[in-house]
This record gives sequence, structure tokens and C-alpha cells, in this order.
Amino acid sequence: MSGEGERIREVVRAHYAEAAKRVQEVGGACGCACCGDTLAGSGDAASGGAGAGGGRDPVTRDLYGAADVATLPATAVDASLGCGNPVALADLGSGDVVLDLGSGGGLDVLLSARRVGPSGKAFGLDMTDEMLALARENQRKAGVANVEFLKGTIEEIPLPDGAVDVIISNCVINLSADKDRVLREAFRVLKPGGRFAVSDIVLRRPLPEPVRRSLELWAGCVAGALSEDEYRAKLAAAGFADATIQVTREYGIEDAREALGPDFLGALGLGAEDLASLDGAVVSAFVRARKPA
Repeated sequence: MSGEGERIREVVRAHYAEAAKRVQEVGGACGCACCGDTLAGSGDAASGGAGAGGGRDPVTRDLYGAADVATLPATAVDASLGCGNPVALADLGSGDVVLDLGSGGGLDVLLSARRVGPSGKAFGLDMTDEMLALARENQRKAGVANVEFLKGTIEEIPLPDGAVDVIISNCVINLSADKDRVLREAFRVLKPGGRFAVSDIVLRRPLPEPVRRSLELWAGCVAGALSEDEYRAKLAAAGFADATIQVTREYGIEDAREALGPDFLGALGLGAEDLASLDGAVVSAFVRARKPA
């Protein structure tokens, strides 16, 4: 990976390490949502935002039903910094082997383990020691046996070829500086006929250059996001077939104001002339593809 790629990785690692620490120390939502508070750097641990119910962040809130997370540790829910609910959309079945890329506090892994049952298994992969420690503690609290958390990067997945049936991820692939490598690795570890089913931030049109230039925004999901066409092209180049992108949530100017405050343009280093280009440019989407049998 290039020097710039390594620098981006360290920004992301530091951001999520801090998020894990805040969840453990405060015992509530970290306020470091995937997008939203992160962009302004103004997260407040008391503000909510990452859980199943309502914080102020329009990206992370209301992604999981209360019944889905009722029996899981609060710290698993509070550390969920995603932009979707891939487990609900991935059509997991009994006996499936699932891999979550960038598993964070482990929420989607624990939910997947429940879906695949004792004959299946859910792997979580994360590069951040603090998140891995939190995830393993959440697994212990939940009493879930068919889960294993692995340390590593999504560009170098520490599993053999053809090891898993389904790959999920929740607003993580956009953070990588080498998405082509991520998708090639995902293709490699999937079994023939295996499914790629991730939630991610996707762009419908180009963003203003100041947003693209901001390293801080890599940890906030926006600056590294692909357009819909770019995502499809990269999936095809990696070998995937039948790629589809389903928009699950669209974000406008009012969402930015809600997440970042009234001076969100200043927080992003933008001017009033950039408003039109931002409105509706960023969406959460469910990205599906298949490894040919």
C-alpha cells in the first residue's frame, strides 16, 4: 500500500480505536458515527447516534429493530458505526459461514451468528485492537459460541481461498484506500456461488474537491466513497457477477445540518456555492454481487 494509503489507514484506525474507548468508558453511544458527528469532529458521548434507536446522526440511527438487539450487550449496539443493516438484507441461511469486513464492536457478527445457527459460523475481521477487545467482550456477554474475531485488514483477509459463503460489511469498504484489493480479497475467500452483500456509502455525483481532500472525512465515510458506476466496475474487475446497488437512505442538506450543526459548511471547509452539489449526492446503499459458481 502507498504511503498515502497507510496514512489514511492510520487515520481510520485512530478514529475507531477512540470510538471503542469511548463506548467502554462512557457506557453509552460513542457519538463517533460513521458519518455525521465525525465530520465536524464534535461528537458528544451523551448525544447518542450509533444505536438501534434515535441519536441525532441521520446515517446511523434506526438501522436495527429493537427486538433484534434486545438480547445483545448495549456496548455492541452503541459501538455500531454503520450506515445500514446488512444482516437483515443478506438472506443468511442455517449453516452459512459469514465474514464481516470491519466488524467493529461485533453487532453484525452476533446478529449473523444467530441467523446461521449452531451449524454455521460468523467471522469478524478488524484491524483495531480496541474494537477487537470490545467485540470479544460482547461475544462473552452474549454467550455466542459460533463466532470468531480475527485481527487483520480487509485488504489482506487472513482466511484461505473459498472459506466463506457470504461476505457482509457495514460502511467500511469506502474507508479503504485500495478498494480494488479489498474486492479481490473478498472474491478470493468466497466459495463458488458465494454472495457479497454489504452496506456502504455511495455517491450519486461527484463531491466538491475540499471534501475529497479531507483525510478526517475518510473516517467519516464520505471522502472515500465510490460512485454507483465505479462500484459496479470494480466488482466486475474483481470477478463478481450480477452486481446491484439498492439505495436504502438518501441524505440532503437538512441531514447535514442535523448531524453537524448549522455551520456544517464551515465544518467541511465549503462555501454556500457548494450546497447544490451536496444535496442528495450521498446515499447509503446495499451492494450485492455473486461469485460465479
